[in-house]
Amino acid sequence: MILEKIQRENDIKKLSPEELGLLAEEIRQFLIEKISRTGGHLASNLGVVELTMALHLVFSLPEDKLIWDVGHQAYTHKLLTGRRAGFDALRKYGGMSGFPKRKESKCDAFDTGHSSTSISAGLGYVAARDILGASNSVVSIIGDGAMTGGMAYEALNNASRLKSNFIIILNDNNMSISENVGGMSKYLNGLRTAEAYTGLKKGVEDTLLKIPVQGEKIVNKVKKTKSGIKQLLVPGMLFEDMGITYLGPIDGHDVKSLCRTLHEAKRVNHAVLIHVLTKKGKGYTPAEENPARFHGTGPFDVATGESNGGSSQKDSYSDVFSKVLCDIAGQDERVTAITAAMADGTGLSRFQKYFPERFFDVGIAEEHALTFAAGLAAGGMKPVVAVYSSFLQRAYDQTIHDICLQKLPVFLAVDRAGLVGSDGETHQGLFDLSFLSTIPNMTIMSPKNRWEMADMVRFAVDFEYPIALRYPRGEAYGGLKNFRTPVVYGKSEVIYEEEDIVILFVGHMASLAEEVRRKLKDTGYCCSLVNSRFIKPLDTKMLERMAADHTLFVTIEENVLTGGYGEQVLSHVSRAHLGVHVLNIGISDDYVEHGSVDVLRHEVGLDCESITKKVITEYISCFKRENIK
Repeated sequence: MILEKIQRENDIKKLSPEELGLLAEEIRQFLIEKISRTGGHLASNLGVVELTMALHLVFSLPEDKLIWDVGHQAYTHKLLTGRRAGFDALRKYGGMSGFPKRKESKCDAFDTGHSSTSISAGLGYVAARDILGASNSVVSIIGDGAMTGGMAYEALNNASRLKSNFIIILNDNNMSISENVGGMSKYLNGLRTAEAYTGLKKGVEDTLLKIPVQGEKIVNKVKKTKSGIKQLLVPGMLFEDMGITYLGPIDGHDVKSLCRTLHEAKRVNHAVLIHVLTKKGKGYTPAEENPARFHGTGPFDVATGESNGGSSQKDSYSDVFSKVLCDIAGQDERVTAITAAMADGTGLSRFQKYFPERFFDVGIAEEHALTFAAGLAAGGMKPVVAVYSSFLQRAYDQTIHDICLQKLPVFLAVDRAGLVGSDGETHQGLFDLSFLSTIPNMTIMSPKNRWEMADMVRFAVDFEYPIALRYPRGEAYGGLKNFRTPVVYGKSEVIYEEEDIVILFVGHMASLAEEVRRKLKDTGYCCSLVNSRFIKPLDTKMLERMAADHTLFVTIEENVLTGGYGEQVLSHVSRAHLGVHVLNIGISDDYVEHGSVDVLRHEVGLDCESITKKVITEYISCFKRENIK
């Protein structure tokens, strides 16, 4: 087995050309086998096997720096740097990350997880190298999907001014997660299929080379001109016009050709972009035929490509959102839907099918998405932006400046809020309650179950000011179905009212809060249960009423404690001198790594046993403190 010869970085350089061909096959079989058991990003990784091999053949790690955009395509890189054993625990708690991590290997130059960052990070590395007088190479590998993100263009604009070598590889597979959209996609499609690149360029060179004596000199001279043959054949080419040398398109599955081009690129004394054509999912038919399905997959049967159980037939929160929104849109032609390249993940593909003229996929451009939504709202429409919590972070300024400052009725459907699991630190949705709560004119809701989710979607669509609806990944909770009071602005829902202890929970913490209450009741404590519903505005009247009969307020939220719901409750209790004790349960001031949600909740203390112990301890200490007084 050739792969067994790779024990550490740069071992690939010891292989013969014949062994390299076998290595590519072995890597694909290894990835298919391992990911079929653990789940992970398959299609994107199968597409860059030869490209990664070429990078490791031409460059020396860790001295040279490879910076992977997003990083979900770095599995082959991990294999070639001696981390083969780590794949058995891929994306599991305490195991190997599915993304590059500097703390995991000195060969991982930059932590990634979000899109369109690699060129900026690479430029930083180049500047540091030049200032320190070093000579190592810096290579940023970015997909065509990530090129829909504005940050990539900001970086390209700066890269064009470089006076030293910087290599950008554009991995072009005509896909991001779903099919690409927008002008860059059309532009690259033209380059892929342009006769200038597939035939005419070679024809011109061949014709010139036939000229006796002078033919080769003419070809070399033309190649050295500022425009080059490609500029003559494809006038106004974007990258060349920016001052970035363009090489390609290159077959991304031809290791020899890739190595030759990389060596050429190393000789350029400014920024150079290599356009590489790859096939997402290459080598595994199900992934080739359905790359979006195998972008991020759970365990599956290798023979059929079908998922290995674990997939619920019940609606997720995203499904409920999608179905209700489509129902509303069928009756109100002002309802529009916006996604940043995540139509499938957010459930908006259904809306796209039924209302294509009112559906907008803006590409990986969350900042643009929100300001675009603000424009729609100012124009009299009812825009709904469905976005993952961790991606909404990228549009904080637009939320403040373009939406909330103008009090525009934009509905933010904040999907994947809370712990999301195996993708780890970069994808956990643990900050939205905190950063949204700081913004004037913003209203924030979170549903306890599937029915309240539906009611809140309807409420949010018709709300006349900025509003965010926060909900988690996964199956919509079916409990507490007998509690379905109308959604009233700024009002909580009291589910059980007793005395002594009151549990105030946020959204999908409902089932956990119920479980904790039962545990406390079984232990002999009286306990009320309140569904906060609105995180902003805070239901202060409910808090003041509960303070009359309760000694301890317990808040439970799947968000960082700093700036979250619990701290708002604590602040009001203090300001209003309510005289009750407050115990805040949430995520401590730290990032949460990858692992299953259940495991992660136990690790961060968001499980029934941990919370119950904390509540009892705090309740007992309340009386001790009172006695001391």
